[in-house]
Amino acid sequence: MTTHPRIFLRRGKEESLLRRHPWIFSGAIGRVECPSDTIAEGEIVDIHTAAGDFIARGHYQIGSIAVRVLTFAQEPIDAAWWRARIRSACEVRRTLGLIGNAATTCYRLVHGEGDSLPGLVIDIYGTTAVVQCHSVGMYRSRMQIAEALREVYGERLAAVYDKSSQTVPYKAGLNAVDGYLMGKVATPTQEVSENGHRFLVNWEEGQKTGFFLDQRCNRELVERYAAGRTVLNTFCYTGGFSVYAAAGGAKEVCSVDASERAVQLADENMRLNFGDSFPHTTLACDAVEYLKQIGDRYDLIILDPPAFAKHHKVLGNAMQGYKRLNARALSQIRPGGILFTFSCSQAVTKELFRTTVFSAAAIAGRNVRILHQLAQPADHPINIYHPEGEYLKGLVLYVE
Repeated sequence: MTTHPRIFLRRGKEESLLRRHPWIFSGAIGRVECPSDTIAEGEIVDIHTAAGDFIARGHYQIGSIAVRVLTFAQEPIDAAWWRARIRSACEVRRTLGLIGNAATTCYRLVHGEGDSLPGLVIDIYGTTAVVQCHSVGMYRSRMQIAEALREVYGERLAAVYDKSSQTVPYKAGLNAVDGYLMGKVATPTQEVSENGHRFLVNWEEGQKTGFFLDQRCNRELVERYAAGRTVLNTFCYTGGFSVYAAAGGAKEVCSVDASERAVQLADENMRLNFGDSFPHTTLACDAVEYLKQIGDRYDLIILDPPAFAKHHKVLGNAMQGYKRLNARALSQIRPGGILFTFSCSQAVTKELFRTTVFSAAAIAGRNVRILHQLAQPADHPINIYHPEGEYLKGLVLYVE
């Protein structure tokens, strides 16, 4: 049996683990027993109470979060363990109707702590799995992960692509390079379907893993409200909301993003679904600046900015940014307009986001009703013991 380095917590610091929270902070560590002088970053360690009782096993990492828990049992983290975790995640997606669904060929298979695999994200695009490791331990395990994927999916999986170079801790000095762990595809841009809509995805060069899968259900809601409306999709990336708005019968759609390449992709995806007939315009400019000058041109606006607050230290400035952004949209949207507004910052709670949008409405001086309160889809599950996993929140507002 493999002997792992042992970490003993300070007295009383095991309480969160007894509630099955999957993180151990560095300040909770009392002492370390290790055969070598130091624990290697990414190494599997055993966690014990101050009294010496085993409590958890996980990946060690230098930083505020010192250990990410993989299991609360004394079980080996071996090939069988990885297969079991991937198979469990697969069964959840099968329950959701995402596996073998011709209308939706892209989805999230593993969502970190939500699937009891902290530090790991796996997205499926057709026959390719795209892996992103956010911890050193997961990065060092990437070949075991790829092998588990191949065994669970079998011939349905043609390739496994590792896209961890921008997500692993840079201080770890891993010199990570993106590339295929298994198989390969003919071209880096592939077509996938989402609710019957077609999208071109490039996981090698695109943001995140290539597509923002977490807005699938919210895009469906835009489709329901778009009929006869003039739509502005800000921070549009590859035009996901734009395609759904057009499919819902929008009068016209404008897609705005600071990236020239992003708006080109939005155009490509619109043409893929509607040819050249749909009135779609794109602008490569700062969406925040553009919102200063829109007047009353639009009666459905989507605000889906990148995370303004990556951590709590910048939360104050981030909330001011959200407030200004929403106030500009609320003050100019046509009467009877619909505003979809989002925050994907984990540090921003639902309550704080709602309060900030309330302040923006007060600044705009408009009567506003909340029609829907939005969240991430079910293939981005939240571990009930890890509420921090609830990162995406949104509101749909009716503005008089």
